[in-house]
Amino acid sequence: MTWVDNINDYVAHSRVGKFFQLDNSGAKRERKGTKFITEIRAGLTTFFAMSYIISVNASIISDSGGTCVCEGTEADPTCDLNADYMACVYQVKLDMIVATAIISMIASFLIGVFANLPLGMAPGMGLNAYFTYTVVGYHGTGKVTYQTALAAVFIEGLIFVALSILGIRQWFARILPMSIKIAMGCGIGLYLCFIGLQSSAGIGLVSLDKSTLVSLGGCPSDALDADGVCQFGHMTSGITYMGILGLIIMAILMLYRVRGAILLSIIFIAITSWPRVNAVTYFPYTDQGDLMFDYFKKVVTVHGMDKVLGKFNFDLSGKDIWIALITFLYVDIMDTTGTLYSMANYGGFTDKAGDFEHSTYAFMCDAFSITIGSCFGSSPCTAFVESGAGIAEGGRTGITAITIAFGFFISIFFSPIFASFPPWSTGPALIVVGSMMTSAVRSINWDYPGDAIPAFITLAVMPFTYSIAYGVIGGVLSYVIINGFVYVVDKISGGRIRPDYSQREDWWTDAFSRPFVPIYMRFLLAKAKGQSFDWNQDEYEFEDDTPKENNTPEVITDGSRNSLNGSANYENQVFDEKTSH
Repeated sequence: MTWVDNINDYVAHSRVGKFFQLDNSGAKRERKGTKFITEIRAGLTTFFAMSYIISVNASIISDSGGTCVCEGTEADPTCDLNADYMACVYQVKLDMIVATAIISMIASFLIGVFANLPLGMAPGMGLNAYFTYTVVGYHGTGKVTYQTALAAVFIEGLIFVALSILGIRQWFARILPMSIKIAMGCGIGLYLCFIGLQSSAGIGLVSLDKSTLVSLGGCPSDALDADGVCQFGHMTSGITYMGILGLIIMAILMLYRVRGAILLSIIFIAITSWPRVNAVTYFPYTDQGDLMFDYFKKVVTVHGMDKVLGKFNFDLSGKDIWIALITFLYVDIMDTTGTLYSMANYGGFTDKAGDFEHSTYAFMCDAFSITIGSCFGSSPCTAFVESGAGIAEGGRTGITAITIAFGFFISIFFSPIFASFPPWSTGPALIVVGSMMTSAVRSINWDYPGDAIPAFITLAVMPFTYSIAYGVIGGVLSYVIINGFVYVVDKISGGRIRPDYSQREDWWTDAFSRPFVPIYMRFLLAKAKGQSFDWNQDEYEFEDDTPKENNTPEVITDGSRNSLNGSANYENQVFDEKTSH
């Protein structure tokens, strides 16, 4: 046995191994094939894949101006030319770099310990843009102040805690049709790929085009106009080719099953981009490049959070703050439900009823993270789709999430280093993980239009609207309208006008096979009535479980559920249940 095997064996047989359900730990339900060192490597992979959020979230939130006061003039309404104001905004950005790391550390630790899921948590992309540019406005030009917007986020977190305790968020995840659930994972895969192809968080292969919205990019910075449209020099940017090189290295290493292939590629491309004397440096000789390099050279530093910590204003008298709160609620519940279920499905933690292991704890951790994040001056926190990179590396337990949390803890002190991973080093990881997640598209029920079309809308709308929530909304609404119309016509005609139901997916049998009341409530009711209670009555059933004896009538179905076996590719998931009236 190697030293790695010895460590894996020692941890597996310890209390830690049993708590996190490692393979050979003796836990009630072990996560098959999980090893301690593999979990650590997976956590590092996810951390580096999502570490860009440290600088990106700080940049976006600081665009709101934070607590800085802009006294605009007619010539400069947003104070862009006001040196004192811009210096204040820069301090907000430095505050937010540390705050983002702390938020991500706490949130990832919570979901790792209490939900035992290999997910990275951080302030969500999209939600932070909505918070800054729509609610607060660029440099505070919106109708809601920064402090009041934070209060709305704080309240949203508390509402989500209540919804999670009552089981409403878990209920919503279970009643989604299975084809839409599968399509959510595929859509997130395309969404990840689209992010990885752009320049803001990827390799820059795709750029803005005012006629077609997107076009082939790869243009050097001096070829872009003020809107970011490429004027000339398509596919001449060195950083795009560095990103493509990273993608090729990653793919080749994965072909040969090199452990840590994604992580090794990210680190290699990042290190080659740090020297200032090459054409693909992350620190060009510009004012912004000098500022970034000066911060990078500090290596170790801890910045205060005087301008963002605990800056609340609970003045909720205006209608705009309530509009923002409601928007945060429905966007975040769709976004988080889609991401959590898709990542759990990708990791093989979902069951036939459409739920996933420790879902109540996961949703509660997410809710508390939103409230905690607002205390540090940030927009809502959520599960990151980049977690798929760690799952692809073999992450299956909360140890992966704790490793991610440790990475963010270190980044609090080494924030100059971790804020300096260029997007073209992490972009290839998003593309590769996107390809893995999209492979589940073959499991969608394409034979019945009532299932196939809503599923397609779900996976298509996500990348094209740059929103997971809008994809879920589009899929659910189209499913209800299409199948609702068919149901009404069927009933009105007495069954004489109906489509061929033989290929329709029967997702509701399993979804409604388990009570929707949370198990702890059923326990309290049973105790109040003096009845015995089985805490394992909702036990999850996976393909490798031994079937339990059951006296209830058998539901005739022929289906299989997703599992992930080492290569992080979805198993075939075929739902060809047949129903008849």
